[in-house]
Amino acid sequence: MSSLLLLRIASFAEGVSFLVLLYFAIYHKRILGDEEAIQTPGMVHGALFLLFCLALFHAWADRKWPLKKVAFAFVCSLLPFAPFYLERRLKEEGERQRES
Repeated sequence: MSSLLLLRIASFAEGVSFLVLLYFAIYHKRILGDEEAIQTPGMVHGALFLLFCLALFHAWADRKWPLKKVAFAFVCSLLPFAPFYLERRLKEEGERQRES
């Protein structure tokens, strides 16, 4: 599996887990008052975030990306819908690479 594909998968999974975590944090914890509602989604999101960071480091080392590009990808992992934008950009980069 290429480092770019691995990062795309990690970005998508991390983005979905972030949205699920926000749902549980806002609806179940704050509105319904279930204090333990975010325990499991939080652990899953944390594990996927670490996998994303490892995939990003692997892509950085494998593809010799500049630090600015790596920083952009990392910042995307911190914003709710940005991992999906990042995944799309990575997909386009892979397609451009295959064409050339």
